[in-house]
Amino acid sequence: MRITVFTPTYNRAYIIKNLFDSLIRQSFTDFEWIVIDDGSTDETETLCAEFMRSATPFPIIYKKVPNGGKHRAINVGVQLARGELFFIVDSDDYLTDDALEGVDIIEKTIPLEERRRFAGVCGMKGYSLDQPIGTTFSGTTLDISALERKKNNISGDKSEVFYTEILKKYPFPEFCGENFLTECVVWDKIAADGYLLRFYNKISMVCNYLPDGLTARYSQLMLKNPQGYGLYLYQSVQYKKLQGLEKWEAIKKYYNALRNKETLFQIAKYLHMNPVRLWLRLFGMRLYKKIYDQWG
Repeated sequence: MRITVFTPTYNRAYIIKNLFDSLIRQSFTDFEWIVIDDGSTDETETLCAEFMRSATPFPIIYKKVPNGGKHRAINVGVQLARGELFFIVDSDDYLTDDALEGVDIIEKTIPLEERRRFAGVCGMKGYSLDQPIGTTFSGTTLDISALERKKNNISGDKSEVFYTEILKKYPFPEFCGENFLTECVVWDKIAADGYLLRFYNKISMVCNYLPDGLTARYSQLMLKNPQGYGLYLYQSVQYKKLQGLEKWEAIKKYYNALRNKETLFQIAKYLHMNPVRLWLRLFGMRLYKKIYDQWG
């Protein structure tokens, strides 16, 4: 199996057929579709059963699990995957007709002797077929790590396709009682360990940012999942994604959101920081703001 298209879903029976239809239209057919149903209470299971009974040119694997969040669903999907490449496509998105063909072509441009340096390939997402999300680099392809996106003018959501064997080495951390963890925690760890992605300037996925989606509830989810968000902030500091004042503003915002329900020591633990250092930094920022407001 060349590609595993993986879809985590929760109560998306009303829209997931758009993705299914786009898979039927693919010009490339050496793939499987794995759907991990994250405890849906709508008609998702019935609909997926209908998909599986239809005459598709690709196999479909459906598995329902207790609600635990997208990151746990990815962990389950990676273990079931038979594809060499693992392509995460959310249930409210759909693929362009040549998306999988494009992934196959671009990945094959990586010389075999260099492949061990790569984690996969990365195309573009769009609000439509001709309206890309975010910014991108000049040219056709670019080999960089995910941590080098900013300095190469790459912003916004992208369509990452990883080697399945890489993702098996980097499972998502799972925290008891928390149902959300940003994918950046793993993508950045892979990059920090020296793996590259081959970025290419072609839209392969069209996205719908729905009111019930993760993107729309991002800030709220972060605060309801403090251990995962604390790990993300810690890594962002370690990998220099957050530096200087921006770093401490992010930490202060995190602390202010949690201080009424968590102790300073617990918040420092989530951030992998010395609590005394955290207190001194926060005190210094409050003092600076007070002086600035009075004299600035």
